[in-house]
Amino acid sequence: MNSTCPAPLLGDVRLAEALNPVHRLKVLTINTHKGFTFFNRRFILPELREAVRSVSADIVFLQEVHGTHQGHADRYDNWPSTSHYEFLADDIWHDFAYGQNAVYPDGDHGNALLSKFPIVQHQNLDVSISGPERRGLLHCVLQVPGQVHQVHAICVHLGLREQHRTQQLGLLCDLLDSLPAEAPVVVAGDFNDWRLRANQTLERCTGLHEAFEREYGIVAKSFPARWPLLRLDRIYVRNASTHEPRMLSTRPWSHLSDHAPLAVEVHL
Repeated sequence: MNSTCPAPLLGDVRLAEALNPVHRLKVLTINTHKGFTFFNRRFILPELREAVRSVSADIVFLQEVHGTHQGHADRYDNWPSTSHYEFLADDIWHDFAYGQNAVYPDGDHGNALLSKFPIVQHQNLDVSISGPERRGLLHCVLQVPGQVHQVHAICVHLGLREQHRTQQLGLLCDLLDSLPAEAPVVVAGDFNDWRLRANQTLERCTGLHEAFEREYGIVAKSFPARWPLLRLDRIYVRNASTHEPRMLSTRPWSHLSDHAPLAVEVHL
């Protein structure tokens, strides 16, 4: 389990947030590609931060985000002095959590969640199957003002091999089945499910629905960002409804990662 880093109380601002009930959440998910453009030609994390801020999301699901990387820090003058998820959170998202998946000599990367609401608990479930691919499910429990039940947010990054994904989806189902039956759940991230097998599995075992499939009849094309062809990224919910799902594939998004981000409004 990795530590959550809640911000200190900010006087009247945080008090007002606590007193005002929230029934709608703006959700964004993006594979950050470790802060580099497609083919790793340029480090663009500062530009990505500005784009992420422009969406005004309440909860941001991040995949392939760096915790540390000393080699890149020595090479790039604009490499942040903090972790990438802290840099992206800045002073907008008061709470954040990180699930470290891959560790190597120069650093580490994994999934992260940025939240405008308190993260009261989180854990990173290792769903790596075999070989060098390290994958995880970052499960965060959020205290959203005015909600009887805590909101469960699960940031997902599944493997490249279908056999691995099948087993990882089973582990995701096990996690979902362990949650309180009436609690709102948002599951988002990079499923690498180009063969479109995940929806049937998740709907059967957990009762989730996918935002784009519910709205448009099929999940969104999100990869590669400049010419989206493959339907890899998803936003699923349970005990909530989704409204106005959007794929952000125009500039600047098309030049900030290899995946196009997905955004949706979730009604609790």
